[in-house]
Amino acid sequence: MNGYVNIPNTVFCKRCRNCGARPIIAHAGIEGYVVKCPNDDSHYQTVPGIIDIEDWNIHNTELYENDYDLKAMGGDR
Repeated sequence: MNGYVNIPNTVFCKRCRNCGARPIIAHAGIEGYVVKCPNDDSHYQTVPGIIDIEDWNIHNTELYENDYDLKAMGGDR
């Protein structure tokens, strides 16, 4: 067994904002599970416990201020 579970494509989850990888679910011992980047443990990972894909999505969202396309639409007022 590889120690992690791939998240099915039918479940919406954002890619890692550092490297673009699709996250995995990893067992974190008696604490529960974490959603994390498969490439690097230093990238964001959720707090051990329940499988919290919503938290992963929130923390892997590009900030509005850094998105040129949204700025071009006139959001900077």
